[in-house]
Amino acid sequence: MLDRRRMLQAVATGAGAALGFPFSADRLLAASAQNSTPKRVIFFLQNQGFDPATCVPKGMKHSGSLAGVKLPEPISPLEPYKERLHIINGLHGKHTSPSHSAFFGALGGYRGGDGVPPSAATIDYELSNVLPQTLLPHLCIGMDSMENMTAKPTLATLSASGAGQPIFMHSNPNLLYQMLYGGISTGDIRRQHEARSSAFDQIKKLAAAKGASLPAADQLRYRQYVNGFKEINGLRERLDTVSDHLRQFAPKVDERYAQPEFETDWHDALLELGISALASGITNTLTIGSGRGEIFGAWKGLGIDQQGHNLGHMSQPDNPIWTKIRQYNSRMLEKIIDSLESIPEGSGTMMDHTLIVYTSNNADSQHTSGANWPVMLLGNFDGAFKTGRFTQLDGKRPINALYTSILNAAGVNCDRYNMSEKLAQKFDAGNGALSEVLA
Repeated sequence: MLDRRRMLQAVATGAGAALGFPFSADRLLAASAQNSTPKRVIFFLQNQGFDPATCVPKGMKHSGSLAGVKLPEPISPLEPYKERLHIINGLHGKHTSPSHSAFFGALGGYRGGDGVPPSAATIDYELSNVLPQTLLPHLCIGMDSMENMTAKPTLATLSASGAGQPIFMHSNPNLLYQMLYGGISTGDIRRQHEARSSAFDQIKKLAAAKGASLPAADQLRYRQYVNGFKEINGLRERLDTVSDHLRQFAPKVDERYAQPEFETDWHDALLELGISALASGITNTLTIGSGRGEIFGAWKGLGIDQQGHNLGHMSQPDNPIWTKIRQYNSRMLEKIIDSLESIPEGSGTMMDHTLIVYTSNNADSQHTSGANWPVMLLGNFDGAFKTGRFTQLDGKRPINALYTSILNAAGVNCDRYNMSEKLAQKFDAGNGALSEVLA
């Protein structure tokens, strides 16, 4: 068991001078002295939709306690965690045009679509700016078929830092491990890390020099590339300052990395890297995209031969294929909970101050209108959310209202998230946070 206070002190002391934003041991320790603790949020989005019949307990048509009911088979691994669970049915996302996927709109609460750039920052990025700053404020990981993860190890479809500013998710655990822990590794991993770092330095310099002679429109694009490489290099330097601390959390590199038998080997490795980033204090906001926000995805390691778009045309309730996928996700959620529960923080554990948001970037199904967008919450975010509950809403509040609720719980005073008054008149029957979910 690790002492969370000493862990934060180690990170802050080593990293404070290297960061471009306020982050210091004094700040974190002052918060600890005031009996406040860092908070973190995890978003887990499964593609192809989240049918309510796979999460709403049989026979429950009205809001109530989960204590005396049995969870549906697809989420049965969460049965021991019912007191931490809140199932919400009846939110909507009709304004996001989800269909095959709402893409950036799923976490942005605005109109999305294939190839449509984000029109504003997404909720995960907004929270990463509100929660106590970390070395890497926001980490995105994406799970897909081996072919897709290998051909496109980074992809941006779900998260954004602003209008036209997508955030890339990492899908190759080898590359992500190098980014997070290459500086404390040995052998081939260390050599590859140093080679990539040197290449990034050179590319940044070349891009900066070449960009100056380009037309104004192209200069903007070049500056985005330069800033991207600058951020990668800056992260590498910041991580190097806390190398001794990170050694406690770096996952063991095994055959799953270089010689995966199935794509689920990489899925599992990516999840472990995401958990380690949370546990070590590298990040406090993690976004997981199973299917990476698109219509693809594969789970051959679960004995499922079907993949991609075909899965979206299958009914999910009582479907053994979807039961396997949803149970696999539930076991991932279980692993996150158990890992964070094992680390003391404040007067409790890291999990006591964490919120996990599980849903789909497709609302309830493929080719959906978004009229129903089921969501599961796990954890109470330091007592901010009700747990052990099922809440049935009337379909008149949008997913934006849930995001507003999370922002309120994180200390942001706002009545709406990414929704103008004009849009709200058509798509939101209320205002402010969801009283049904906040404690």
